[in-house]
Amino acid sequence: MKETNNNSIYGVVAEFPDGESLLAAAHRVREAGYTATDAFSPIPVHGLTEALGIKPSKLAGLVLLGGIAGAFGGLGLQYAVSVEFYPHIVSGRPLFSWPSFVPVIFEATVLIAAFAAVFGMFILNRLPEPYHPVFNTPNFQKASTDGFFLSIEARDPKYDASAVRALLEKAGAVAVTEVGKHPDDPE
Repeated sequence: MKETNNNSIYGVVAEFPDGESLLAAAHRVREAGYTATDAFSPIPVHGLTEALGIKPSKLAGLVLLGGIAGAFGGLGLQYAVSVEFYPHIVSGRPLFSWPSFVPVIFEATVLIAAFAAVFGMFILNRLPEPYHPVFNTPNFQKASTDGFFLSIEARDPKYDASAVRALLEKAGAVAVTEVGKHPDDPE
């Protein structure tokens, strides 16, 4: 029987002894049908992203769009200045001499793509995020040195605290902790 979700509960966080056991637990959690999951590891664990079912980032598309916008913006600016607003024939060249526009087009492409990458990363990662409920997990500070953690959020449609705890313990968790939300978190 599914428990009623308490709005003050973020979810359950489990600590694992190493990356291999974290990866195996992520596979088990995914096979059990949980989708609102996340993992925290001090080192890259090959295959963890796929095991959790995390979709590819939209950042590459944003950077591409930023680059295209920068290229057309640089070309458009130079065209407007050289042909429309201040037409001036230099050395008999035509007003629209695209080879001389290439350096500015390149620089505008790189600049706007870089801005799209930085600001897109901040927006997609919901940064800055100075507080997250998993920070309340005992020993979570080890996630940046030698701790491996897996969380299942209470917003998951299949979430049942006792079933999640049993699944994670069976998967080899060293410790399993139920974590509450911060009082200021939106519901």
